Amino acid sequence: MLTTDHTTIRAVLARACARVGLDDSGARVVRCVNNAVYRLERHPIIVRITLTPGLRRRALAAVEAARLLDRHRVPVVQPAHGVPQIVHVEEHVVTFWLRAADTGRTPTASELARLLRRLHRVPPAGAALPRWDPVTDLRTRIHDARTRGWPEADLDLLARRCDAVEKALSKIRYQLPEGVIHGDAQVGNLIATPGGVIWCDLDTACIGPREWDLVPVAVRQLRFQHRTDQQSQLADAYGFDVTRWPGFAVLRELRELKLAAVGLPIARDARSRIELRRRLHSIRTGDTTTRWTPYH
Repeated sequence: MLTTDHTTIRAVLARACARVGLDDSGARVVRCVNNAVYRLERHPIIVRITLTPGLRRRALAAVEAARLLDRHRVPVVQPAHGVPQIVHVEEHVVTFWLRAADTGRTPTASELARLLRRLHRVPPAGAALPRWDPVTDLRTRIHDARTRGWPEADLDLLARRCDAVEKALSKIRYQLPEGVIHGDAQVGNLIATPGGVIWCDLDTACIGPREWDLVPVAVRQLRFQHRTDQQSQLADAYGFDVTRWPGFAVLRELRELKLAAVGLPIARDARSRIELRRRLHSIRTGDTTTRWTPYH
């Protein structure tokens, strides 16, 4: 069983860095949700460590996606040069990335739209990326949570909604062509560098419906407090408003199930647990209006 204990994950970082000849002293954790993400102090490198068994295959997809986008001149973070890219430490997969020069500016939804249009033009033929399979990913998260002793009633709720969404997905008629997608397209997965905005966090890259890449911003606008209407900006700049498309309600529920399930391995403190309970209550009662807050 994988663990999200920070001491254990820090030890995984040390072992992985030692194996590839990097110094991990002074490394700082940047984020710990789907992956533990560390910034190395003595090298211009970001290290990503998978936290749950179901995410191991996504580490491989992220490296392939970065190379694919780079070949087609889509701005993207780069795998670290001269460092083995896939390192296994017990049940964890570790990857190494060049640290982009981040200006600290938050990218806009319009910039996201422009990068999405470039990404969506990448030809899918020959791309060694997985097929979009969101329900299997959700079920994997639920299974992993069962091994950690999370209440069965909550997990059974998520499993039932997975079944319902899977059935609804089979009936959707997509309007946009299928192709290479990011899978979690939002401004938080962009970095504003001195040379322009680039993609990062490519774990969910795959071949699938382009509509899915327009859903995260729309759901975020509906579920979280935002003063700026990022959804309208994205729709205007991209040229397609996913919220007016008949299949949006199904993809919205799918996205919200993911936003709940992502909390299962990380809801250790009281604040995160309260937020996860709020999201589960919304799903259980069919409440689509309650505002959510970030886990951290």
